[in-house]
Amino acid sequence: MTRKKALIIVNTGTPDSPTVRNVRKYLFQFLNDKRVIDLPWLGRFLLVNLIIVPFRAPKSTKLYKRLWTKDGSPLLFHLKNLTEKVQQTLSETHDVYGAMRYGKPSFKSLLEELKDKHYEEIKVLPLFPQYATSTTESIADVLNNAQRKYHLSDSIQFVRQFYDNKIFLKAFSDRIKDAKPDTYDHIIFSYHGLPNRQVNKLHPGINAETCPCVEELPVHGKYCYKATCYHTTRLLAKQLNLPKESYTVSFQSRLSKNWLTPFTDETLIGLAKSGKKRVLIVAPSFVADCLETIIELKYEYAELFKLHGGEELTLVQSLNDSDLWVESIKMLALK
Repeated sequence: MTRKKALIIVNTGTPDSPTVRNVRKYLFQFLNDKRVIDLPWLGRFLLVNLIIVPFRAPKSTKLYKRLWTKDGSPLLFHLKNLTEKVQQTLSETHDVYGAMRYGKPSFKSLLEELKDKHYEEIKVLPLFPQYATSTTESIADVLNNAQRKYHLSDSIQFVRQFYDNKIFLKAFSDRIKDAKPDTYDHIIFSYHGLPNRQVNKLHPGINAETCPCVEELPVHGKYCYKATCYHTTRLLAKQLNLPKESYTVSFQSRLSKNWLTPFTDETLIGLAKSGKKRVLIVAPSFVADCLETIIELKYEYAELFKLHGGEELTLVQSLNDSDLWVESIKMLALK
């Protein structure tokens, strides 16, 4: 018997295995998304398929091999564990599904499977605390197409962001507390970077580089990725009673200089050169540990920090399938 409601939690995706073939397949799907690389079709096709994927796939495969565990991709097994735990808490009212925007389990294929379930309500929760067109809106595109094609439900609900959810904030602040932040010389809140042009499109006429959102959340910043990243940090800092001078906001994983600044790698180098020896790093745009947290922050940036005079860079574990995170998703499902 079909339950009345469905909850779908969706993350970005992962290759099926750390082989060049599967990594190339994943990158092809991911980077050809018009929301990810927002160039005209022909330019995107040539850039992605003739330049980026052929050259990036072998390098990315080495990183995925380093990331892979006996249980497979962390992003995937954290999603599976999280889905099972949330299902247990919502067993009386919901069917809970986990899916990926790219790769498997496919969000698009899942929506096709659900067309005959006749749910009274379907709620889709992208696992991105801060809204961005390249992540959240890409999932919305797939959902909208499926809704038109399959007439899934008269009541589709879509959660665009949840960075200010109280239990989400407590879950992350508890993770940070466990790391004893007062024993470090400095704290970095590192968010995934975005091209400035993508951020600027959300508020035409207001430049992301000069926007006052670094100090407060402006009226136009409700769905501005940069604004909500800074506000997430302020909310976490308030919960943790962190002095303003004890932490920095920065952005990682950039592909060019025309991305959101300050850059996390340059921030770390600056801290090391200024005499900071022990730095704690938190990644509140990632709710599950993955390539960007484990490989980029925990390993690569730790090596970079030490190379320039630092001694220890400690990564705060992400929420993964923690009990408070499960409770936060339950709240969002029932809201």
